[in-house]
Amino acid sequence: MTRRHGYVLLSAVIALVLGLSAAIYAGVAADDGTPRTAVASHRPRHDPSAAPASAGTWVGAWSASPVGGEPGTETQGMAGRSVRNVVHTSVGGTSARITLSNLYGQSALAVTRASIAVAAGDDTAAAVARTMRRLTFGGSTDVVIPPGEQVVSDAVRITVPRAADVLVTTYSPTAAGPVTYHPHARQTSYIAYGDRTEDTTAARYTEQTSTWRYLTALDVLSNESDGTVVVLGDSLTDGITSTENANRRWTDLLARRLRDAVSDGADVPHYSIVNAGISGNQILADGLGRPADNENALDRFERDVLDRTNVKVVVIDLGVNDILRNPLLADPDRITEGLRTLVRRAHARGLKVVGATLMPFSGHRGSTPARERVRREINARIRAGEVFDAVADFDAALRDPWSPRRLRPEYDSGDHLHPSDRGYRRMAETFDLHALKGAGQAEL
Repeated sequence: MTRRHGYVLLSAVIALVLGLSAAIYAGVAADDGTPRTAVASHRPRHDPSAAPASAGTWVGAWSASPVGGEPGTETQGMAGRSVRNVVHTSVGGTSARITLSNLYGQSALAVTRASIAVAAGDDTAAAVARTMRRLTFGGSTDVVIPPGEQVVSDAVRITVPRAADVLVTTYSPTAAGPVTYHPHARQTSYIAYGDRTEDTTAARYTEQTSTWRYLTALDVLSNESDGTVVVLGDSLTDGITSTENANRRWTDLLARRLRDAVSDGADVPHYSIVNAGISGNQILADGLGRPADNENALDRFERDVLDRTNVKVVVIDLGVNDILRNPLLADPDRITEGLRTLVRRAHARGLKVVGATLMPFSGHRGSTPARERVRREINARIRAGEVFDAVADFDAALRDPWSPRRLRPEYDSGDHLHPSDRGYRRMAETFDLHALKGAGQAEL
């Protein structure tokens, strides 16, 4: 063999080794331990921004639980339209990845283009041009998500600021429905006709929507957070009566408090906070449909809580709907046992669980003296330490001292069940940040 041929062979071997090494690194960097449930189609595209640029910890920056199939999208879905979801981050990072869900779809969902960018300002579909990134799935720009499944994108390098709006846009050319969505987003998102996933201006995004579609999580590679707090709840956590586009859900305000405390040098965990609230959600009972809309907390707990990225603490604020929506008188034993079941499952993963007392609802159309007695019985067990590792006493913080069965007037949105913006702020203020420290205790 000539010297020239030897050089050629050696170069080929080196190239093969480097290629295999890069493939292994990319697989490790993009893997969070959860198997992919969708298979990316062909036509891979090289993107120099597709790998993390620095060390850090993967955490959840935002989430929204899938609620059901969107009415009116059963046949066409969002075919031929770009869906630009606007989401607000809990913490920042240097790389990002998203989760798309077709949980309630009855047919395969084809996404041929997706992007992520930082919003150019508040209440806008415009992006900061230099932040626009094309997303890939297993190295491909398009992906097919089977009905009932979800897919996680590859990581992409992008500087995501804390407490910022981020634009995640998907385009689906073909009919696939119904659309998996989260109503009551309290955030305006946008729709455009055609593939406008990489538009940085808002000119073509002429349609507004108050729901999030397909997108259920945004993770970031963070240097400022060591883990994720997931808050599991109902409309009180979903923030259904908070001011739209203002990020005044109590979880948003709690995230701000925690960031400020960390900046001030307080001895509190460096965690992100993500929201797993669904309006109307119950511990024990589902909504309607097959698969059930508004799946009960016991059944959605693994998907919406345990499977989130790098979870350290779970906060649970549930039980009011189990009382108010039960056609019979709710059983406090069943409700507290349901909560204990969630706690045991969290403890099995080494997670700490902080639970909230149930806030008053006298004056609401579903309120009765018997239901009030159930609420007070459950709260007594929570305060006695029979359910959770630690307690956030929202009942004591928001009730009217002159009429403890009611919300204090300034904390009442007006329906005598959901808080006002001041009430949500009070919830965040009364939450003990030190309760986030430590791991799950032994079974109760």
